[in-house]
Amino acid sequence: MTAKVKRNKANQKPSTVAWRFYVVLAVVVAIYLALMARAAYIQVFEPDMLKKQGDMRSLRTAASEVQRGSVLDRNGRELAVSVPVETVWADPKVVMDNNALAMSEHWQALADVLDQDVNKLTSRIVRNPNKRFVYVERQVSPVMANYIKELKIPGIHLRKESKRFYPSGEISAHVVGFTNVDDKGIEGIERVYNTMLTGVGGEKKFRKDAKGRKIEILSVEEAQPPKDVVLSIDQRIQTLAYRELKGAVSAFKATSGSVIVADVHTGEVLAMVNSPSFNPNNRANTPVHKMRNRAITDMFEPGSTMKPLSLLTAMEFGVAEASTIVDTHPGWMRLGGRRVSDPINRGDLTMEEILIHSSNMGTAKLVLSMPKEFLLDKFFEVGFGEQTGTGLIGETSGMMHDRSRWSQFELATLSFGYALAISPLQLTRLYATIANGGTKIPLTILKQDTPARGERIFSNRLTADLRSMLEGVVENGAKKAKVEGYRVGGKTGTSIKAIAGGYGNDYVGLFAGMAPIDNPEVVVVVVINEPGGDLYHGGDVAAPVFSRVMKGTLQVLNIAPGTSSNSQRVVKSAERKGDSNA
Repeated sequence: MTAKVKRNKANQKPSTVAWRFYVVLAVVVAIYLALMARAAYIQVFEPDMLKKQGDMRSLRTAASEVQRGSVLDRNGRELAVSVPVETVWADPKVVMDNNALAMSEHWQALADVLDQDVNKLTSRIVRNPNKRFVYVERQVSPVMANYIKELKIPGIHLRKESKRFYPSGEISAHVVGFTNVDDKGIEGIERVYNTMLTGVGGEKKFRKDAKGRKIEILSVEEAQPPKDVVLSIDQRIQTLAYRELKGAVSAFKATSGSVIVADVHTGEVLAMVNSPSFNPNNRANTPVHKMRNRAITDMFEPGSTMKPLSLLTAMEFGVAEASTIVDTHPGWMRLGGRRVSDPINRGDLTMEEILIHSSNMGTAKLVLSMPKEFLLDKFFEVGFGEQTGTGLIGETSGMMHDRSRWSQFELATLSFGYALAISPLQLTRLYATIANGGTKIPLTILKQDTPARGERIFSNRLTADLRSMLEGVVENGAKKAKVEGYRVGGKTGTSIKAIAGGYGNDYVGLFAGMAPIDNPEVVVVVVINEPGGDLYHGGDVAAPVFSRVMKGTLQVLNIAPGTSSNSQRVVKSAERKGDSNA
């Protein structure tokens, strides 16, 4: 029995549990399949994540910044330049990891040089312990930057930047404008030509290895340098105009004022100033109203400065000539229940005398003797109701109503500068059109190599006749506008400022004129807003400014003096009056 059992055990073979084998095999296959599926998914369906991770470790971009371009006057003088500065920034994580806040004396020194409170400075670090970038101070000088560098505070770094500087200060502030702390133009020329002035920085992309060595340059984009903007402004004339305007605004206790000087042949603005102004290098606590370029934004009723346009339109239509005599008896008239009048009954007036005495009756009778459509068309053609072409942001188009129904009284008031509102720049373009022989040229704030083509509005002969009359206004009326040694012409204006429901007690004093009168080169427009003293007429407050600015401008431009032709005009006027009295 025992031998039989032993023999059976010897004949048995070891047995393997089949299911365990298949389970292990299945697990191994599943693992390999999962790995293959994951690899296929990552490489085929979602490779971007790994690429991004790899790029974060090896791909680098080196940027090359370009400084902002300069703004220059027509003679190359710098009106806006970029100067190198540095920005102080902190890496709070590095500061906290190195326990740098324990360097209390160093932090106190940093706060002192930046004129900050040390507790507020360090609290910005403590509040953001895991941040990697926090501004400490923007645009510090190189001297301050070197001092900060010597403090050697862990986590405090410097970064090169540029800061805008305006050498002309408040003189050209409204024209040039300014940039913000990020060097982006936000006013004036800086804003209009921001793209041109900014340029495009360069960029180089490359890969580096674990030791920081460059192993592959992927792409290189060259920097596009910025362009300089050359203005039509002549800084010498700009400075002269600003000095005279600022003095007049102060002397006459006016709220504000503007002066514009323009080349009548090219439409280039040689000077554009406002008072009050501001310092663009330090705008802290500057009221917003001081930053407004009033020469292009403010509107006013131009008053008697429109009378030359009314006379020229009458001559253009043919109802009058330079020798025409207008009967203004009895010195007043009623139109639709409203009164139009002169201060006194001036009787018969020549065209020139209408301008010399600034007769409302004279201009009203002339415009009422021609078709309404022709008159209104000429007012629109000279540019009222549209911008002047400078492209400056904020320029107003003024207010010139385009409606079919105008009463006779409204037409009469339009003839002497009411029922419309214009800007000083629009008034400048009108007088430039008269000065250059009747061609309307777009005004420009940029220096022009080739003058823009203009649009003829009036005949050369008639504008020459009108210029002769305007010389008579200066010689026999607005004598404070005279310029010693030069023949000049122009017209005063004094308009009452409108308020809600009518007119108030404030005035605008104006003078617009040109020189030399026989061959005009420049136009000067002066606006004195709300003079506060006893003098408020344009002939008293604006004409003297015109005289000094025009004289300086002609001298700067090396325009030779001329002789006055007023003597013949006085003789002819006296002879005509003598014949009339006889």
